[in-house]
Amino acid sequence: MDINGTNIIGVDIEKEMKDSYLAYSMSVIVGRALPDVRDGLKPVHRRILYTLYENGLGPEKAYRKSADTVGSVLGRYHPHGDASVYDALVRMAQDFSLRYPLVDGHGNFGSIDGDPPAAYRYTEAKMSKISVSMLTDIEKKTVNFVPNYDDRLQEPAVLPSRFPNLLVNGSTGIAVGMATNIPPHNLREVIDGVCHLIDNPDATLDELMQFIKGPDFPTGGIVMGKAGIRAAYATGRGRITLRARAEIEEDKNNRFKIVVTEIPYMVNKSRLIENIANLVKDKRIEGISDLRDESDREGMRIVIELKRDANPQIVLNHLYTYTQMQETVSAIMLALSDGQPKVMSLKEMLEQYLAFQGEIIVRRTRYDLEKAQERAHILEGLKIALDNLDEVLSILRSSKSIPEGKSALMERFGLSEAQASAIVAMRLGQLTGLERSKIENELAELLSQIEEYKKILSDDHLVMEIVREEISTLRDKYGDERRTEIQAVSGEVDIEDLIPVEDCAITLTHYGYLKRQAVDAYKTQRRGGRGVMGMQRREEDFVEELFISSTHDYVLFFTNRGKVYRLKCYEIPECSRQAKGTNIVNLLPLEPEEKVTSMIKVDKIEDSKYLVMITKNGIIKRTELGAFKSARKNGLIAINLDEGDELVWVRQTEGSADLIIATKNGKAIRFMEESIRPIARTGRGVRAIRLMEGDHVVGMSTVRDNATLLVISEAGLGRRTAPSEIKVQHRGGKGIIIYQTDKKDSFVAGIKIVNDDDDVLMISDDGVIIRIRADEIPVQSRYAGGVKAIRVNEGAKVVTLARAPKEDISDDEGEEDVPAEEVQSQEAPASEKEADNVVSPAITD
Repeated sequence: MDINGTNIIGVDIEKEMKDSYLAYSMSVIVGRALPDVRDGLKPVHRRILYTLYENGLGPEKAYRKSADTVGSVLGRYHPHGDASVYDALVRMAQDFSLRYPLVDGHGNFGSIDGDPPAAYRYTEAKMSKISVSMLTDIEKKTVNFVPNYDDRLQEPAVLPSRFPNLLVNGSTGIAVGMATNIPPHNLREVIDGVCHLIDNPDATLDELMQFIKGPDFPTGGIVMGKAGIRAAYATGRGRITLRARAEIEEDKNNRFKIVVTEIPYMVNKSRLIENIANLVKDKRIEGISDLRDESDREGMRIVIELKRDANPQIVLNHLYTYTQMQETVSAIMLALSDGQPKVMSLKEMLEQYLAFQGEIIVRRTRYDLEKAQERAHILEGLKIALDNLDEVLSILRSSKSIPEGKSALMERFGLSEAQASAIVAMRLGQLTGLERSKIENELAELLSQIEEYKKILSDDHLVMEIVREEISTLRDKYGDERRTEIQAVSGEVDIEDLIPVEDCAITLTHYGYLKRQAVDAYKTQRRGGRGVMGMQRREEDFVEELFISSTHDYVLFFTNRGKVYRLKCYEIPECSRQAKGTNIVNLLPLEPEEKVTSMIKVDKIEDSKYLVMITKNGIIKRTELGAFKSARKNGLIAINLDEGDELVWVRQTEGSADLIIATKNGKAIRFMEESIRPIARTGRGVRAIRLMEGDHVVGMSTVRDNATLLVISEAGLGRRTAPSEIKVQHRGGKGIIIYQTDKKDSFVAGIKIVNDDDDVLMISDDGVIIRIRADEIPVQSRYAGGVKAIRVNEGAKVVTLARAPKEDISDDEGEEDVPAEEVQSQEAPASEKEADNVVSPAITD
C-alpha cells in the first residue's frame, strides 16, 4: 500500500509475532542463557575470560580495575549493559558461588549474606590460576574464531577448557521455554571419572558413580540420599535434597544449642537467620531462646540456643522443615550441543567433553607439526648454504641486489623462496662451526618432533592418552577434598525401582515423534472397524513404528544408516493417546537425514541370542546380541551398508529361527537362520533375496509352531496363510508369490507371524490405529486377496502393523470411533511415501 507517499507492506500479525518471538527465543537460548557443553561457559563469561587473557591479566600480573575489564568486554565483544557484564564477572570471583572461581577478585565482591559488591570503579580483577587452563593453547588454532558484533574483531566460539568446567563449576540459566541448573562437582572426582571413561568407553553409570559421587557445592552441606543424584545422572533431570550442616552441642548448664556451620548452596545467610527469627516470633517454631551469627573469617557459625525444656532434635527437624536449612535442588542437565539445547546424562556430558578435548589435541598437534615443518624447511636450506658456503658467498657477491641473489640461489640449489630469504638474512656469526652444529642439532630435534606429531595424529588412542596425562596434571595441581557430604537415607530406593514394571506401547511417527503409553490405551474392536485416533499430528505426519515393551526393557533403535542406539524404555517420555510425543532428536543424537527404521526390545543383552538385520535392498546379516552390550546413546555401527542401501528391519532370534522375508511387490522367501554365518558387529552381510527392479523389502518374520503368516496390504486387506505354503529355499533366491499385486493399491504393507490368541494393531498413514483379534482374519491360500481388516480413509493407506497380547473385546464404553468426515487424509508427497513406507516396527514375533 502507498499511503501519503509511504510504502506500507501488509503482514499477518500472528505470523509476524510467531517469527519474531522465535528469533528472540533462539537468540536468548544460544547467545545468552545456556552454557556450551564443551567449556561450560555462557557467551558473557567466555568473553570476560578472553578479554582478561588479551589484556595480559594473568594470575602472575598485578590486579587491574574491574571498570577497565568491563569496558573492554563491552567495546570488543559484548554490546549489552555494563551491569550484566560486571554481575557475571563478580559471580566468577565469588568462592561461595563457584566451586573453583575463574576470576581472582580484589576488593568487595559481595558476601554470602547477600551484600552487594562494590562498584566496578573500586574493585580489581585478574585471571585466577585455574582459569589459565581454560585458555591453554588457544593461540595454536585449537578452537574456531567468529566475528564479533561489528565484524571488527575475532572472538573464540568456545574456549579450549582443559578441565571439564561445565560439571566442575556447574551452571544456572533461564532461557525461553527452558532452563538449566547443573550443580557444581569436585574437580578431582570428575577428572577421575573422565580418566575411567577413557580406559572404558563402555562404562556404565554405576561405574562412573564410583568416581563421581555426586555434586560438591562450594558452601558444603549434606546431600540426603543418592536417588536424586542417580536420576539426574541417568536422565538429565533429578531432585536433590540438600541440608545445612548442623551439630547439637550441650552447654555446661545442661542446655542445648544448635550450631550451623554450612548452609545449602545459593542460600542467603542473613535471610535465613531473619526467617528463623520470624518463625520463632510467630511461634511456628518453639523452643528457641536466642539466635546469633558468630561467623568470621575462619568460617560460618550460626548459633541457635534452645530453652531448657526444648528437645533439640525436634527443633532441628522443624528448622529443616520450615526454613532453607533444607532445600530441594532441581538438577536439569541442559546445555548447548552443536548449537542445540539438549538435556544430557552424566555420561553424555563426559563423552562430549572427551571428544572436544581429543579435537583440541589434534588441532594443537597439527599446528605444532606445521610450525615444525616450516622451521625444519628453513634449517635444511641453511644447512645447504653452510655445506656450500664458498659458492653461496660467491653468488651473493656477484649479485647486484638481494632479489637477484635470492633468485640465483634458488636456481642453483633448488631452494624455496623462504629458504633463500633465510640464507640471505644470515649473520656472519652464524658461519662459525659452533653455529653450524646448533643448526644440525636443532634440525635433528625437529625431525624427531615431526615424527612424534605424525604418530599422534595417526593414533586416536595416543590422543586420548595425552588428554588423560594433561587433565591428570590439572587434577594433581588444583584438586581438593570434597566439601559436600552425601548421606545414605534409610529405605531409599533407586530411580529404576520407582518405575512400575508394566507393558507399554511405543510409537514413532514419520517426522520422528516418539512416545510411550499404556498398551491398553487401544481397546480391541471388531474386524473392519474404523479404529481410534492415535495422536494429534502435524500436517502430513503419520505413525511408522509401533512397539510393545516392558518399562524396564532396553529399547534398541536402529537407523537407516546402520547405527544402533539404546535407551531404557522408561526413559522414553510417557504421553496420552492424543499427544504427539517428543521429537526423537531430543533423545538420540541423530545426524541430519538419519532416521530410525527399527526398534526392538531387549530384556537382557546376552551372547546366546542373535540380531538378524535386513536392508532395503535385501542384504541380511546375523550378529550375536552380546556384541551390542556397549550400545549407548551416542550410537554404534550395527551394519556397514552399501551405497544407496538402508537398514529397514531387525529381529531378535535364539539362533535357529526359520525366517520369512517379504517384499512390496508380494514376493517372499523362506530359509533357515543357520544359513547365515554370524559375523562381527561392523560387517556387511550377505544377500537374502534377489529383488526385481523397483522392489524392496517390507518385512521379516520368524516362523513359530501353530502360527500363521498375516499379510496386510496397503489398502487394508488382510489374510492369514499357513507358513507351510511357503517352501524353504536357499538364501539368495527370487522367492515365491505370497500376494497378488496386480492392482496399484494392493502393494504389501507388512507381514507378521501371529497366533489365534494374538491381537493385531494396524496403523494407517493418517494416524488411525485399530486393534483387532487375529482369529477374525481368515486363513486362506497365498493366492487369495484377503478380507477387509481395516477401513482406511480415502487417500490413506496402511503403513505398519504390530502384534500384542489378546484382550477382551471392548464394548466401546468411553471410546469413540473417528467418523470418516473428521479424519482428514494427511498423505505425504508421493516421493516421500514411496521411500518411507518400507519402514515397519520391529517387535518380537
